[in-house]
Amino acid sequence: MTQKPSLAFWQIWNLSFGFFGVQIAYALQSANISRIFATLGADPHNLSFFWILPPLMGLIVQPIVGSLSDKTWIPKLGRRIPYLFIGAIGAVIVMAMLPNAGSFNFTVTGALLFGLIALMFLDTTINMAMQPFKMLVGDMVNEKQKTFAYSVQSFLVNAGSIIGFLFPFFFAYIGIANIAPDGVVPDSVIYSFYAGAAILILCVLYTMWKVKEMPPKEYARFHGIEETNVVKEKSNFIVLLKKAPKVFWTVGLVQFFAWTAFLFMWTYTNGAIAENVWGVDTSFAGHAKLPEYQEAGNWVGILFAVQAVGAVIWAWVIPMFKSQKLAYSTSLLIGAAGFIAALFVHDKYLLFIPYAMIGTAWAATLALPFAILTNALSGKNLGAYLGLFNGTICIPQIAAALLGGVILSLVGSHQIYMLVVAGGSLILGALAVSFVNVRGKIGV
Repeated sequence: MTQKPSLAFWQIWNLSFGFFGVQIAYALQSANISRIFATLGADPHNLSFFWILPPLMGLIVQPIVGSLSDKTWIPKLGRRIPYLFIGAIGAVIVMAMLPNAGSFNFTVTGALLFGLIALMFLDTTINMAMQPFKMLVGDMVNEKQKTFAYSVQSFLVNAGSIIGFLFPFFFAYIGIANIAPDGVVPDSVIYSFYAGAAILILCVLYTMWKVKEMPPKEYARFHGIEETNVVKEKSNFIVLLKKAPKVFWTVGLVQFFAWTAFLFMWTYTNGAIAENVWGVDTSFAGHAKLPEYQEAGNWVGILFAVQAVGAVIWAWVIPMFKSQKLAYSTSLLIGAAGFIAALFVHDKYLLFIPYAMIGTAWAATLALPFAILTNALSGKNLGAYLGLFNGTICIPQIAAALLGGVILSLVGSHQIYMLVVAGGSLILGALAVSFVNVRGKIGV
């Protein structure tokens, strides 16, 4: 197998730049879904159930996109980029619909059902647009540069997150209404989704213009496989899982605890901050009608932006560690301390400290698993493996969503304690890093 050449900084940057736009869409979803459904009338104990669909769609969509793109080659478009483009177009359409779920004069049940269907399609399309970026780095970057390349991707992901998280606060600040009739999502949130959709499509068009994928012959030469296999060989997911390297499963264990923590963060931060800082009683469904709850919702965007800033900074620190395992476990432990510290902070500005700490765990979770895994894989079924590996992101979120209401009841229905549970999950993830072996390569 011929070693892939080293890429210049801007080549690595362009491979992941479109992720900036995709992540704005994902950030708007993750920061506002609980707020939207609470506004539509959902009971707090049922909020986590609305979070089942996003990872479930990712579990279905990403392996399919990965496997199909392994066997795709369209001249002038490429292998991964066609799926990126289709996903982005779909996401733009749905982003214009989801926040308007309460504006069509539906009943509460009808609005919740419409929002749920829109959320399903939004996450389907975002996953379809997201997966190609992970595969492009695996396809085109050599082993020496992979940790750096995924750190650049982590930087862009978090930069996009900052924009998405800040949009509702920004629009409210410039005078867009932050209060709406009962059951209707405020215009500050609706306008945020419109702006995110516009940036998403522009970023994807930039990627299509700047990135030229390896044609089949070149791809085969750099990945040590026969050219005919690049686009024609069929992949059986069961066989691939049986042949998966041990690192696929050990990193997957770490992923289970990390993504459980972040699912609880996305689901319960809005209620936790409203409760712990604004003094809102979040134990009844009508709390979302209170102006204080909507104000807390905008501040959650600020906190998530601070988390993303922390992740942006930490993404540049990670490559400085001599050991990937040390970087991984250290990052998760700092994040765990941040989650637990949030319980003791009642000032909205002081919350910047724990959320910046959480950002270190987020940066590591975005960058290190894929750097470790892709270095243990050949290129023949890279897309399929990355799609299957997405199950280590989706399955823990599904499990956490199913159990969220039960755990919330066990902690006295106080959403702030769900952040403490998230911290405990990250500690378990840091301990699980000890099982990861960063060496080894397989030929499937």
